[in-house]
Amino acid sequence: MKRIKLTVAYDGTNYRGWQIQPNGITIEEVLNRELSALLNEEITVSGASRTDSGVHSLGNVAVFDTETRIPAEKIAFALNRRLPQDIAATGSSQVPADWHPRYRKSKKTYEYRILNRTFPLPNRRFDTCFYHHRLDVGEMKQAASYLIGEHDFKSFCAVGSQVKSTVRTLFSCDVFREEDIVTIRVTGNGFLYNMVRIIAGTLIQVGGGMLSPKQIPEILSARSRSAAGPTAPAHGLTMIGIQFEE
Repeated sequence: MKRIKLTVAYDGTNYRGWQIQPNGITIEEVLNRELSALLNEEITVSGASRTDSGVHSLGNVAVFDTETRIPAEKIAFALNRRLPQDIAATGSSQVPADWHPRYRKSKKTYEYRILNRTFPLPNRRFDTCFYHHRLDVGEMKQAASYLIGEHDFKSFCAVGSQVKSTVRTLFSCDVFREEDIVTIRVTGNGFLYNMVRIIAGTLIQVGGGMLSPKQIPEILSARSRSAAGPTAPAHGLTMIGIQFEE
């Protein structure tokens, strides 16, 4: 028996998120099915991040145990011949038997992308959130700076989320514009349920003039979901990748 680390990219448009759900197909379900068929044994993957319905990834990480004699680094190539075009394995390697991405210290990076122009573009409808009023990126950057560091992010956590602690550390939180795309890029040691999307919704309100950057510390101190902005739509969010501490 050996443990395989699998890095996976996907367009989440047609999926009900990562984790297996009774009401639609998921990334985890597809990986389990195709790996089981490829390796001729029952395979169950365990992922680092359970991304929501419609969320994309360039580098989610999963592990699974297998008896296969196929070299670990060849599994990604073989698997890609079976996967649909909107899911791809971008690497595979053998790791120690007790290695698990959810229990390793890591830095996760997400990007939330906003198409900020007068009229929408149909070809960007699945990977950006459209916002037609001009966003003030300078104000958004200032607001984002207040989120860096260790804070109680309860105001940026979906109501009803079951977690032991709502304290998280953001190592960076930046906002930048490239032509019509405004990107919010966040790196942290972990994220609460809907945390990045609530950060995005709040920063959009700052950029649109509905909130002042100086209100961000007040929102953090409130420790109430009602204090922060709306949850931005899922399709604008992409997990960029995970950096593990060795």
